[in-house]
Amino acid sequence: MASPIVQAIKQICEEKGLAHEQVLQTVEAALAAAYRKDFGTKNQNIKVEFDPETGAMRAFDVKVVVRDFTEEELEAQKNKEEEPAQNFSARPTADAQSAEQKNLGGLGEEEPEQERFNPKTMMMVSETRAIKPDAELGEELRLELEIPHAFGRMAAQTAKQVITQRLREAERQTIFEEWSGKGGTIVTGILGRREGRLQLVDFGRTSAILPLGEQIEREAYHAGERMKFYVKSVAMGSKGPEIVLSRADPAMVAELFRLEIPEVQSGVVEVKGVAREAGARAKIAVISNDGNIDPIGSCIGQRGGRIQTIIAEIGGEKIDVIQWSEDPDKFITSA
Repeated sequence: MASPIVQAIKQICEEKGLAHEQVLQTVEAALAAAYRKDFGTKNQNIKVEFDPETGAMRAFDVKVVVRDFTEEELEAQKNKEEEPAQNFSARPTADAQSAEQKNLGGLGEEEPEQERFNPKTMMMVSETRAIKPDAELGEELRLELEIPHAFGRMAAQTAKQVITQRLREAERQTIFEEWSGKGGTIVTGILGRREGRLQLVDFGRTSAILPLGEQIEREAYHAGERMKFYVKSVAMGSKGPEIVLSRADPAMVAELFRLEIPEVQSGVVEVKGVAREAGARAKIAVISNDGNIDPIGSCIGQRGGRIQTIIAEIGGEKIDVIQWSEDPDKFITSA
């Protein structure tokens, strides 16, 4: 039987739609934060390995082996880091900077960025070889750390916060990746609450918005009602994916034709353009790529069965299907 931790991870994966590896990495990051809180020191780069089956964990200080830096280089680096803080209140004006550049005769090019030593993530090769004689430059060194005792209350709280935040971020990214490929398609959602002029639409794991300008005038939206929507845009905002829907976009009519009419879906009949006054009337121009198929008849269907299905989806809005032509006179006459 799986351990309680494995069962909990499995449950989170199912509820949030996350991969097992993502959840395990989140737990390890939380344990690393807890270790840092209770037992860590300033220059430790802590990584944790966690076995959910046994509940055992191992902590490591992970360093990359770099060349030896001289005392002069370290001192120069320290002075360079202190300069911005010391000179913050005495910055030269733009005019003074311009005059200084002129005095340099245009030769004051920026110095190439020097290699910096970070004691948190790096260890010099001479120091490393005292621990591991065959250490090479660029190698990753993992120094196992002792875990003196169980974590305290504050460390446990830190771990909880990290897990909550990381899982929320992972879920948002998963939802965004799922929806980013749905732009320009038709989706079915359940109408939720209204927030001012915005109508919220529920899709289970996330909600989308139907702005006032994308709503059909005089169309009623009742909470709990299931409707089709056109996905106008998907973007990642500060609070997660921002999905904007539409019921009034002309592209929605074209997409409904593609979904409901096999000839349009296969490409035999092509939609060349749509003009729409949402809620009142739409005109759609079609052309057949097969001389034996009538594009208008294919879209209307026997006794109007096909077109009536589309009309019902957009609240009874009238749709005119017209023959497209390259000749403007013929096209306007048909329209």
